[in-house]
Amino acid sequence: MAFGWRCTGVVWPGDAPQLGWSKGAERRVSVLAYGAGLGFRAVGERHCVGARGNVCPLGAVVSVRSTGARCPECARLDRAHSVAADTLLDDPRTYRVYLAWFGTGMVKVGITREERGAARLREQGAVAFTWLGRGPLMAARRAEEVLRAALGVPDRIPYARKRAVRGRLPAEQERSAEVVELYGRAAALQGRGWPESLERLPLDVVDHAAIFGLERSAAATRSVSELVDGGVVAGRLVAAAGPDLHLAVDGDGDGGGDEGGSGGVVVLDTRLITGWELAAVDPAAPNDVRVPLIDIGGGGVQGGLF
Repeated sequence: MAFGWRCTGVVWPGDAPQLGWSKGAERRVSVLAYGAGLGFRAVGERHCVGARGNVCPLGAVVSVRSTGARCPECARLDRAHSVAADTLLDDPRTYRVYLAWFGTGMVKVGITREERGAARLREQGAVAFTWLGRGPLMAARRAEEVLRAALGVPDRIPYARKRAVRGRLPAEQERSAEVVELYGRAAALQGRGWPESLERLPLDVVDHAAIFGLERSAAATRSVSELVDGGVVAGRLVAAAGPDLHLAVDGDGDGGGDEGGSGGVVVLDTRLITGWELAAVDPAAPNDVRVPLIDIGGGGVQGGLF
């Protein structure tokens, strides 16, 4: 089954987001820049993206609202080899434990491979974070459990909740103060449940609001809920956080219902565009969105662990 170019999602290897693309064995990335236009038209049906670099043997058609874009078999294969599945107990690599802040009272504790640096935090859309410790996988896992219980924080936060607060963030000083307070509570656990093999790291609050472009763009009011065959998404990139691209649109079209038509800033969760063949749109065409939209804060796609 031959396909055209398909998006593999947003990655954050540095301070600028990149879109990955695949076409058969070919791979490429597009570095995204704020202020630049971004547009495409969805073609045909959405197909399974496979797992762990392997093509789906069935070429299965998948749900347009799924954030994973995998059929049940490929989803099981991908999950079985993830750190979250606790199947890599003998992993010799060093892991780091982090405290990630997404909004007032919206904090989580997690782990990431040390070699990845802060990429995992940017991929989750963490507005601010600090490292807590480093060490073997099982020590990091144990610290996660202890810290979640002690700090009263969850292991996951739905993206819909993150989007709902992203347009009304407190000042950087307030963001940092909440992270500092929680770090102090975490550090106090050393000798009282903190794993001995986990080295505690010093407080160093990193704020991502600037690289995400959140402080200079208008708040988003709607988000894409799904793509459809022939549906168009075109806008000017004004901000990005995790998998979400914030697009300024004109909304000059005459569409009705829940599709386009009123301008403003629209969030495109790029997890929803994986598995689709995407075609270019006329650069001279107006910035507009002709796919189903939902109001931010009013529900929407909740998929994904992080």
